[in-house]
Amino acid sequence: MAIVAAIPAQAETLGDALVAAYKNSSLLEQNRALLRAADEDVAQAVAALRPVVDFIIRGTHVNSEVRPASNGESLTAALSASLTLYDGGARKLGIAASKETVLATRQGLIGVEHNVLYRAVQAYMLLRMYEDVVALRQGNVRVLVRELEAARDRFELGEITRTDVALAEARLAGARAELAAAEGDVLVGRETYELAVGQKPGRLSNPPRLPVTAKSVEEAKAIARGQHYAIKQLQHQLAAAEITLQATKARMGPSLGLSADVSHTDTGKMDRTVTLSLSQRLYQGGGLSAGYRRALAQRDSVRAALQYKVAEVEQAVGEAWAQRSVARASIEATDRQIVAAQAAYDGVREETKLGARTTLDLLNAEQELLDARAGRLTVVTNEYIATYGLLAAMGYLTVEHLKLGIPTYDVTAYYNAVKNAPAASAQGKRLDRILQTYQRN
Repeated sequence: MAIVAAIPAQAETLGDALVAAYKNSSLLEQNRALLRAADEDVAQAVAALRPVVDFIIRGTHVNSEVRPASNGESLTAALSASLTLYDGGARKLGIAASKETVLATRQGLIGVEHNVLYRAVQAYMLLRMYEDVVALRQGNVRVLVRELEAARDRFELGEITRTDVALAEARLAGARAELAAAEGDVLVGRETYELAVGQKPGRLSNPPRLPVTAKSVEEAKAIARGQHYAIKQLQHQLAAAEITLQATKARMGPSLGLSADVSHTDTGKMDRTVTLSLSQRLYQGGGLSAGYRRALAQRDSVRAALQYKVAEVEQAVGEAWAQRSVARASIEATDRQIVAAQAAYDGVREETKLGARTTLDLLNAEQELLDARAGRLTVVTNEYIATYGLLAAMGYLTVEHLKLGIPTYDVTAYYNAVKNAPAASAQGKRLDRILQTYQRN
């Protein structure tokens, strides 16, 4: 009989978690659909430059009491077309504003990508820390079990009192309670991981090398000012607001329109009409001026929001940089603490065997060593989360920048298909195929 060796499951890396989060995120799917809706706004703005053609069938019944009576029914078929020839450029400005809105929405999608990937990093690193803490607590329980057994043996020999045994029993019970709490953290962490990544966690591997960020906080802030998605989004929103303001002013001027109508009745009568009209609204109860002032206020609001966002992004970069610096300094200090605590524990253990130290001294030394090791797990996790948080604050936490090696969503494919407002034709069928590729399996 052939014997097949069991192949251990491959450990799940942080990169695997980030890829899964990107592929499985419903938030990304939602915002991609919002981007496609913004793309269609461009198509609608383009369509406003084209003629509007209506087909009308009208049935009429006349019951007249006037003599001679003209009672009866008539059926009329009509074809009507209209086209605005001139409106001060308002419609073309509408296209430009819609394009800026599309660009702003794309930056919003990048922001969602940042959030999805950052939550995945947090979930991965915290779950791995929780699992390491459980292993540490389990080891602590095993050590305390041996120390309790040793204390009982020494009590039987009369070397220590019953109080020393009770201290060991109390410390073991506390360690088991802490182990139960740590195991609960793992269960919570697994649920958080599944929400952030979109799948249940497997066996997590050691985290990779930390990504490169910037050489200084000043360099990081400079990168953020030019790269951060929120700043770019507001820049495009400001451009759209400026264009909308111009369009609002243009709509206050005259417009020139052309219309043509052809109608045919069931009696054989046919009418053809061509109309050229020039119009300008002179009075609307202050509505036109109010609309212009509203557009002006919206422009000023976005401009102020952009100024604040730049300062906010710089503050976020500085905060993330400080958090990472604190974590790195804490790691160095904790490493020294572990070395000292290990030496102290080894010494107290030997001295306890010789009767020079009490059981409480041994338990305290073991607890200090445990706390130092648990503290290191925390600060290492904090360093990773702070580093990826710094990338997010700089605007660099994307699949492309992290080089995850997977195809990303093409934000231009759908836009290029609809930007010229195609009708139901071969272009429409191409749109259907593009939409099918965006449907989740």
